[in-house]
Amino acid sequence: MGNSYGKIFRITTFGESHGPAIGVVIDGCPAGLSIDETFIQSELTRRKPGQSRITTQRKEDDTLKVLSGVFDGVSTGMPIALTIDNQDQRSKDYSHIAETFRPSHADYTYEKKYGIRDYRGGGRSSARETAARVAAGAVAKLLLRDSGIAIHAYVSQVGEIKAPHYTTLDLARTEHNIIRCPDTTTAEKMIALIEQVRLERDTVGGIVTCVIRNTPVGLGEPVFEKLHAELGKAMLSINAVKGFEYGSGFEGIKMRGSQHNDAFYNEGGTIRTKTNHSGGIQGGISNGEDIYFNVAFKPVATIMQDQESVDREGNAVTVSGKGRHDPCVVPRAVPIVEAMAALVMADFLLQSKSARVK
Repeated sequence: MGNSYGKIFRITTFGESHGPAIGVVIDGCPAGLSIDETFIQSELTRRKPGQSRITTQRKEDDTLKVLSGVFDGVSTGMPIALTIDNQDQRSKDYSHIAETFRPSHADYTYEKKYGIRDYRGGGRSSARETAARVAAGAVAKLLLRDSGIAIHAYVSQVGEIKAPHYTTLDLARTEHNIIRCPDTTTAEKMIALIEQVRLERDTVGGIVTCVIRNTPVGLGEPVFEKLHAELGKAMLSINAVKGFEYGSGFEGIKMRGSQHNDAFYNEGGTIRTKTNHSGGIQGGISNGEDIYFNVAFKPVATIMQDQESVDREGNAVTVSGKGRHDPCVVPRAVPIVEAMAALVMADFLLQSKSARVK
């Protein structure tokens, strides 16, 4: 099972939704990095359940425990082990699907692949696992911070409701509302839609946009490990993600090459581009401009309605939604997207140190 990600800055996550704890081991974090546990905890708080009326009401403190790799608040160069206890499991909420397969969940594929599955909240396939990624991503953010690289994600769309382009927004306002959209007018409409969907016992999808600023030129590898390819892989590994596009994305097909090309110019000795349809990446390598991309999340698969399905024997059954679930995943997905982006960028930053002698 693929539980690890990264080359130099490498993480391995472990644990299940209804097990005693989840956690992550980070290999390759350089010694001497100040490990701000308060910051890591604040990132976990942004992701944790029960934080607003439009998210799942499962109550988890998501309190961080540092088991190894840190001494006197500084990384030692040894593996950093972080754990988060599970506190509010209600495994009985899932007893009704022990023998049946929920539509659009991983129940069927996990059982067929492994011959066994933990039906309590989806086990390893649960989005609960992403808390471990957020913890590791926070450490990666601390490493990137020393190089001036900043990562900002926000909710840019819920259903048909879209926010303006990121270049017109103040991303510092992302945390000013429960939907995590920096445009107040759009945020109010998004919240109203999610509340309506919840009352209808249904779910809705959306898009998280991520912007990476102050990236040095040269991160990413040509051919098979292009920067945008690794970002895409990282984002598509997140639960419920159905699409990834960077730069002009699919909209770029509507343009002519003469419109789409990013012309270079010299700005006080720094080579820049007049436009940024490339999304800060050319030839799979960062060019110094903003890296920006969209991540599409499907509607949450668990809905509070009866659905047709089958059991282990192939018999037709009716599955009833129970438990505590998000009517829309994107508000809590913002820190997860940031975390995965940070892991990719930290890994490539360390790889870049060996790209040339001088």
